[in-house]
Amino acid sequence: MGEFSHFDCQGHAVMVDIADKAVTARTAIAQGSIQVSPEIMAAVAGYTVQKGDVLGVARVAGILGVKQTSSLIPLCHPLSINKCSIDFAMDDVNQVITAVCTVKTEGKTGVEMEALTGVSVALLTIYDMCKAIDKHMQLSNIHLVHKAGGKSGDFCWNGGE
Repeated sequence: MGEFSHFDCQGHAVMVDIADKAVTARTAIAQGSIQVSPEIMAAVAGYTVQKGDVLGVARVAGILGVKQTSSLIPLCHPLSINKCSIDFAMDDVNQVITAVCTVKTEGKTGVEMEALTGVSVALLTIYDMCKAIDKHMQLSNIHLVHKAGGKSGDFCWNGGE
């Protein structure tokens, strides 16, 4: 694993120096889920949540989260985002909404934190918009699914094996 790159020789936190790194295409995909009640699942699917279109608002919130990642995570570099999408899958049987965030850029550092932030903010927005119906929601399984580009190469989630 090597040395920790976010600390200097005195142990102080520092932003990693990427000045000499090559600009490459970078992609990251993250996903996570929120367990909801049958009432919430029906209200989201039927567009009857009082606050509005839950998944539409959560999509925009997730994109905004991606764009603000360097403001939220202290040692993240600000990045120019070339593409960001947030997609949702609704599992009526298990009462789970899954969010998937894809982020692309061309730069000197990856977009894993941006994708993870996008998923997290999208799921938190679903919670916020539905909490008046039922507060018994649980966010879970937020993780990096895939990353491509950069010195460390590609990564694909193997289910934690």
